[in-house]
Amino acid sequence: MPVPNTITVEKLARLIGTPGCPAVVDVRSYREFLVDQRHVPGSLPRSAEKVAEWAPALRGRSVVVVCEDGRRNSHGVAAWLRSAGVEAEALQGGIADWAAAELPMVQARKIPNRDEQGRTVWVTRARPKVDRIACPWLIRRFVDPDAVFLFVPPGEVTGVAERFEAAPFDIDDPGTFWSHRGELCTFDVMVEELGLATPPLLHLATLVRGADTGRPDLAPEAAGLLAASLGLSRIHADDLAQLDAGMVLYDAFYRWCRDATGERHSWDGDRTKGKA
Repeated sequence: MPVPNTITVEKLARLIGTPGCPAVVDVRSYREFLVDQRHVPGSLPRSAEKVAEWAPALRGRSVVVVCEDGRRNSHGVAAWLRSAGVEAEALQGGIADWAAAELPMVQARKIPNRDEQGRTVWVTRARPKVDRIACPWLIRRFVDPDAVFLFVPPGEVTGVAERFEAAPFDIDDPGTFWSHRGELCTFDVMVEELGLATPPLLHLATLVRGADTGRPDLAPEAAGLLAASLGLSRIHADDLAQLDAGMVLYDAFYRWCRDATGERHSWDGDRTKGKA
């Protein structure tokens, strides 16, 4: 019998990475977290005991609450959220069932420190084209939906990173963790390091690498991704506006990689036209 106000791991897995995905809130205690230091992709770690403090920030969003086993904390927190006007469900089976289904999980130790509002903060060079839009898309969809991105002149990245405790990415510095490695672009590195190497994201990574490193031979679609990326950079003078537009672009490419690579489109015209 279905349990009311719950969502299955299968259903949530289909929503992860899409713009319609609910906010995923991980309310495991620190002791429970030490048992498995990974998160369902896109999770926002929050204290179950402090739900009254952070609940108002989630009004207007649908939420899935995750705990260790789907019983210990999630139902109580979800009920509190609903009483605060938040549409909330508990994940059936919690982290345990998610892991048992061998679904992707993000390594917590790879996620940068969060600010006082619980957001990760990232910094990179201004005027993004491919990698510096693809990586924020990956982070917003699979790591932290509330992530903050700072676009600054190249010479300012290191100083801004130190001043705001932001994680630098995609910069020409051999000491930067989140950047190109050999033939891999930064998007490739993030997919692997964060534990997100699913077939659709690996396929998308090939397109990003081809577009970002001048290798259109890697995939036929890479040239189209590059053309669209360069077009967006000409349309938008503001980097954050370009990121907003780029989110839609990568949403579409991801869904194609996940669900539509085998679909073909053709137009044969009206074969009966002109016939008696």
